[in-house]
Amino acid sequence: MKAPWKFLRYLPLAQRVLSRGRLPMLLMAVARKRKSGRGAIGGIGDDLRTLQSLCVAWWRGEYRAVSTQALLAVVAGLLYFVSPLDAIPDWLPGIGFLDDIAVLGWVMNKWSHELDAFRAWRQAQTPSKQADLERLPAANEAKA
Repeated sequence: MKAPWKFLRYLPLAQRVLSRGRLPMLLMAVARKRKSGRGAIGGIGDDLRTLQSLCVAWWRGEYRAVSTQALLAVVAGLLYFVSPLDAIPDWLPGIGFLDDIAVLGWVMNKWSHELDAFRAWRQAQTPSKQADLERLPAANEAKA
């Protein structure tokens, strides 16, 4: 399956986010946009939480069983999601989130086996650990 239009330009940005320790700031931006666009993002809220939890677990060194390519795609998808000027600008009422939903859906589909493995791992954790994965890292929290 071919990557969505304009998505590939976010992969180098994702690499920089990871290498420069900016993942916590990205996750906070995703959380803010997710809350502000609650009705517009429809059924991808659970998918966004899964992607965020994966990033949190990776950041804290608790889950490293994800491939580098999958992690980069997840971070690139989240960057695309928070970008206000992507293929369809988010400020366009009604349709601004359509491309974001399509890109995140592509990431979820393309890397479904990796995300299913993460979900199984997360499900095997204690309830308190699962709740901790929902807590975003602080902007100054060091990577494990």
